Amino acid sequence: MHKYYRIYKPYGYLSQFVNNQNKRRNKKLLGELFNVPEETMAIGRLDEKSEGLLLLTTDGKFSEYIRSSEIEKEYHVMVDGSITDEAINQLKTGVAISVNSKLYKTKPCKAEILNNTSHIEERFVRDKKHGKTSWLSIIITEGKFRQVRKMTAAVGFPTLRLVRVRIGDHTLKGLKPGEMEVFNYHHS
Repeated sequence: MHKYYRIYKPYGYLSQFVNNQNKRRNKKLLGELFNVPEETMAIGRLDEKSEGLLLLTTDGKFSEYIRSSEIEKEYHVMVDGSITDEAINQLKTGVAISVNSKLYKTKPCKAEILNNTSHIEERFVRDKKHGKTSWLSIIITEGKFRQVRKMTAAVGFPTLRLVRVRIGDHTLKGLKPGEMEVFNYHHS
């Protein structure tokens, strides 16, 4: 029987359970927070400075399906500055980012300014005197390495905080950072 987990990955953890590399000796791994079967894999990753929804499973088919371009991934992103409509429109139509040292144009996506961030756990990012910040929602169907961070930087608004809130039908609802929930999944 395959297992399926929804976790709220906190800031400052790597999306892995076992440390296979010496250079990561002082890094915090999810294995310190969650006890899952050894064959469990994270579906997609969130880098150390990113937080939010991470799905885990022992089911390779489910993992493949979730990583496919059919599935939307929604990120709520705090950026440096007051984001402009022009920047939002650039994000929507696709921007050039560097992927494996080559220029890559992101696929069109959904992007909008977020006015309500009450669903996001408060965390100190920087002092208000360092200027305005804005929150936006970015929904993509692809997942290149650090893609959302590269996208906001490409339009002139570097990411200060990144929270994945949704993967397909799965959301963070009901979870706090560092919490895990088991769910059932049936292949159709």
